[in-house]
Amino acid sequence: MSDICIRPMQAEDIDAVLTIEHQSFSLPWSREAFQAEVCNNLACYLVMEMDGLMIGYGGMWIVLDEAHITNVAILPDYREQGLGKRLFASMIHQANSRGTIRMTLEVRVSNTAAQKLYKGFGFTVCGLRRGYYTDNQEDALIMWRQ
Repeated sequence: MSDICIRPMQAEDIDAVLTIEHQSFSLPWSREAFQAEVCNNLACYLVMEMDGLMIGYGGMWIVLDEAHITNVAILPDYREQGLGKRLFASMIHQANSRGTIRMTLEVRVSNTAAQKLYKGFGFTVCGLRRGYYTDNQEDALIMWRQ
C-alpha cells in the first residue's frame, strides 16, 4: 500500500499545486491566487502526497460557521482510486474541527463525477448559478451540506 499523507498546504507547495491545477481545470488559478490563499486567515488548504509526490489538494474558506469549498483536484493519473473521497473527507473533518455547521460549493453541471462524490458526503443541490464559468459560460450547481 502506498504511503499517503494529507497535511496543510504551505507556500513551498505552490509549484506542485499549480501542476495539479493546470491538469485539472480549464480556468486554472494563478500563482498569485495561491500565494494569497496561503496568507489568508479564512483559507484552509490541504495537500495530498503519495510516496512523496503531491497528487491532490483541496481548499476552502471558513467564515464563522460555514465552509465554502473553493477547489478540489487530484492529478488525472490518480483519479478513480478513492483518493478524492479520502481528501474530501479530510476537508470535512478539518471544517468540522473549526466549528462549521454548514458547507457549500459550486460545481459544473457537466461534472457528474464530482457531483456524485459530493452527494456521497450529504451535499444536496440547492440552486443554480447561470453562466458561472467564464471559459464556456457553463452553469454551476450550488450544493450545500448541513
